[in-house]
Amino acid sequence: MYRFHLQFLFICLLTQSLIFSQSTYYVSVNGNNSNNGLTANTAFATLEYASNIVAAGDSVLVLSGSYTGFDIRTSGTPAQPIVFKAISNDVTINIHNPVTNDGINIEGADWIEIHNFNVINQPRAGIRIVLSDFVRIKNNTCSNNYKWGIFTGFTNDILIEGNSCSYSEDEHGIYVSNSSDRPAIINNHSFFNNGCGIHMNGDLSMGDDGIISNAMVAGNIIHDNGVGGGSAINMDCVQDSKIFNNLLYNNHATGIAMYQIDGAEGSKNNIVFNNTIVHPNDGRWAVLIVNGSTGNTLYNNILINNHSFRGSICIDDLSTTGFVSDYNLLVNRLSDDDGNSNMSLASWQSLGYDTHSQIVQDENQIFVDNTNGNFHLLPSSQPINIGTSLVNSVVGFDIDGVSRPQGNGFDIGAYEFTSTVSVDEETYPNDFILFQNYPNPFNPSTTIKYTIPNVTLSGVEESRVILKIYDVLGNEIATLVNENKPAGNYEVSFDSRNFSSGTYFYKLQAGSFAETKKMLMIK
Repeated sequence: MYRFHLQFLFICLLTQSLIFSQSTYYVSVNGNNSNNGLTANTAFATLEYASNIVAAGDSVLVLSGSYTGFDIRTSGTPAQPIVFKAISNDVTINIHNPVTNDGINIEGADWIEIHNFNVINQPRAGIRIVLSDFVRIKNNTCSNNYKWGIFTGFTNDILIEGNSCSYSEDEHGIYVSNSSDRPAIINNHSFFNNGCGIHMNGDLSMGDDGIISNAMVAGNIIHDNGVGGGSAINMDCVQDSKIFNNLLYNNHATGIAMYQIDGAEGSKNNIVFNNTIVHPNDGRWAVLIVNGSTGNTLYNNILINNHSFRGSICIDDLSTTGFVSDYNLLVNRLSDDDGNSNMSLASWQSLGYDTHSQIVQDENQIFVDNTNGNFHLLPSSQPINIGTSLVNSVVGFDIDGVSRPQGNGFDIGAYEFTSTVSVDEETYPNDFILFQNYPNPFNPSTTIKYTIPNVTLSGVEESRVILKIYDVLGNEIATLVNENKPAGNYEVSFDSRNFSSGTYFYKLQAGSFAETKKMLMIK
């Protein structure tokens, strides 16, 4: 599974909701609850009023402005979900809903979709979902909320995708709790939260089996969390789950932690593939596996830790059964006694672990610009082509949606190296075109860099270059370049202030060369 296919799947669900919609209502700061709500000119005034009248298949479209939040307890159906969608980028919920201390509260209501809201300064959670299944939370910004950005409890089959969760004052950016099975937490940006970037907790004391199972945590960018404690990805009794293609950097507690405190058991039988973790000098272990967290597998991860004592992997003796770790890029500090001491990779390998793994040679020679958050791989980077294909059934694509492998083998880490793309040999016999965008994800603008090789096209050392931007539905939304260009290096900016958060595509054509890449905007 990967970014584009997951997004396409759930876009189909949203499209289905619009096809079968019974009513489409509008909410406006200039509206009136005595209106019928069926047009922008006859909109309701409050989200709560709309939430009290919606039925399965209804959609609520919200116009620009600041609003009080809403509480919904009416369910949709698989074919007719209830959809709340902000239709401009400046729809903000800055006052909690009339029922709870949260911006948006979904309680006892299945098949609900929430899209594109800015939820800020709430007394508890920006968006709270409890006792509700098949809920979709997509492309929202939850910032400066006291407790959590997004919180869920007893929520099976929830999708949390493309959201930005930041500056939670007390706890976590995203918190999935209470025996919630099959959550998909993908392509989110979680940063500067006091606690965890993403926390999952089985919470046995709250009832049910106390296990979160079959989670998918993929494509997330998580950084600068954990000043108050809490891992970038925290897993208390999370089992049979997939953690892959995540970028974690500058987090101040643990990177990925698998353990048992409040859950029923340890975090067991998880696969941790192709993550990039770069820890600062005040961080804890890059990966922690303790409290009977058995059967976990680590492949193709970059696990760099700049702490003087703590290192890449820490496990305890209760968690070694079924533990498999290999083809990782590590620092020369590992622990088999819950971090009480560390050992060299050679000593670690004598225990049967990481026999094909390597010690990182020079962090500054691996990434394009790690000091500024760009962890794409340099052309001669150590992780290129040294991973294992054993991840193929899960990690067929990287965090950008680029197919793996691109070269002679799988690259280690969240990014597959693609900056150099070979071109039609009849046109460019000895050269390459390079293009990429940075930063990715971006807000509100990104720079696209590309190189035209020094070759002759029809007797002229230049080519017609066309660079266009498309939305996820394939609609052309911008043309950035459409002119003849001589050989050389170029940069062009894409300003997205007038567009919504989400996935976009950029297509570069130069002569007979054409390729499309993906980029993510999170506001």
